[in-house]
Amino acid sequence: MAKFMFLQRGGCENRQEMTPEQMEAGMKAWMEWVKNGTEEGWLLDPGSPLSGKGAVVQPDLSVIDGPFAESKDLVGGYTIVEASDLPAACELAKQTITLAGGGNIEVREFANFGQ
Repeated sequence: MAKFMFLQRGGCENRQEMTPEQMEAGMKAWMEWVKNGTEEGWLLDPGSPLSGKGAVVQPDLSVIDGPFAESKDLVGGYTIVEASDLPAACELAKQTITLAGGGNIEVREFANFGQ
């Protein structure tokens, strides 16, 4: 089985205000997704949302504030899963798209260097 990373991108620019009840329902759905993925064995790390703060280390070893990208390109969080191939990983990503709150999910396979 291969390992894949889901990178949640964008979705911040059109995010609607949520009521406490909607936030609670969203958290319940997320926890159920984590429970199911863990029990079924494909969810390796549910990941975490990422804050907007960060820095970029340049090739000359200087450090600048960042990342500075369009909001549609910002990485808002990640998840690590295991799947038989890229199409199977994409099917798992489809389950998370509504939980991610908008934007899109980039699915990337970890390189396998003879392991």
